[in-house]
Amino acid sequence: MFMWLFYIVFFLYEIIYYKVFPIFPWATEIPDTVWSFLNTIKHLIIILLIPVTIYFFKKGKPEKVKHIVVITYLVTTIVTDIYYYFGKAEFYSSGNLVELVIFLFSPIFINKRFFYLVTFGVILKYILVGVFIQDPVILFPVIINILLAIIAYILLHRFLSYVKALTTSYDEQLAGMVKGVIATLELKDPYTRGHSERVAEYAMSLAKATGKVSESELHSFYYACLLHDLGKVNIPDTILAKHGKLTEEEYEVIKTHPVVGAKAIEDVQGIGGNLAVVYHHHERWDGKGYPDGLTGEQTPLVARITAVADAFDAMTSTRSYRPALPFEEAYKRIVDGKGSQFDPELVEIFKQVYQDWITISIQYNKVHIPKEGHKHENP
Repeated sequence: MFMWLFYIVFFLYEIIYYKVFPIFPWATEIPDTVWSFLNTIKHLIIILLIPVTIYFFKKGKPEKVKHIVVITYLVTTIVTDIYYYFGKAEFYSSGNLVELVIFLFSPIFINKRFFYLVTFGVILKYILVGVFIQDPVILFPVIINILLAIIAYILLHRFLSYVKALTTSYDEQLAGMVKGVIATLELKDPYTRGHSERVAEYAMSLAKATGKVSESELHSFYYACLLHDLGKVNIPDTILAKHGKLTEEEYEVIKTHPVVGAKAIEDVQGIGGNLAVVYHHHERWDGKGYPDGLTGEQTPLVARITAVADAFDAMTSTRSYRPALPFEEAYKRIVDGKGSQFDPELVEIFKQVYQDWITISIQYNKVHIPKEGHKHENP
């Protein structure tokens, strides 16, 4: 949205001001060849920002785009303005519509850092130009931009308050829905009580440690982790709570739960973007997992993170078919699974956050209900 707004305003202004306006008799003199060359370079640089934009979108970091665009625009404009007015008798004038639009619409993009960048960046631009061309008229656009900044700040404050209220309301509704679903799962299988919450906390810890999951993704990632086993509501209790070894047919039923769970949340706003967490959390690094048998990085990062968290909590929790394993044994099995069951890089990061996971487990007060004499092995 920001890119469309910026490029439409930028090029419309350039075409009207430099192609249409000079036709009229009251137009100012045509700039010299060097200035025209510099202005053309500015246009090319602005156009070259399009592939940069595409790159950051693919990297999942679209928030960086508007900052790069504004900084590039301001730097190139400073150069052309200083060259055009330096050493000339005519008064400085700036009717650049792009700056006005960016100022007035910056609150729409709900980002204080961006607002401050636009505010101080534009004002600094005029101050630098004024220092070089020594024209007191430069104070006029500075004052105008300060007034616009005040208006924009009021709009920003109102926008943020409105968005915060909506977000809080939506989060409360979403949290209530998720808790209800988790409670239903725990009624089907009491041995998994607290499992979803712990997996979500472990996964968040690991995701933050990787530095590869953006802050904007973490929120929906957390809720998706809470619902990673949602599909188990579709599994018969006789299979889910079976004490003995599963048959091939029963294991095939178990393997359907990621698909069922993903289907259930695909249209849920705020979670649907992390379907991979639910659908792929049982994939393995070596391709022997399910439902699709993906290998290596074919499995999305968020799902590979969840796989480690899910396996660790499954091992350290008491189930109907076996008692909980000690933390040290679970740690050893995760490390031993490096490169086979788990992403090697994530296993190394797991070693770093392991102590945090123990703290998380204690915080959630896991209650182990040992069942002696039962052994449950998947074929």
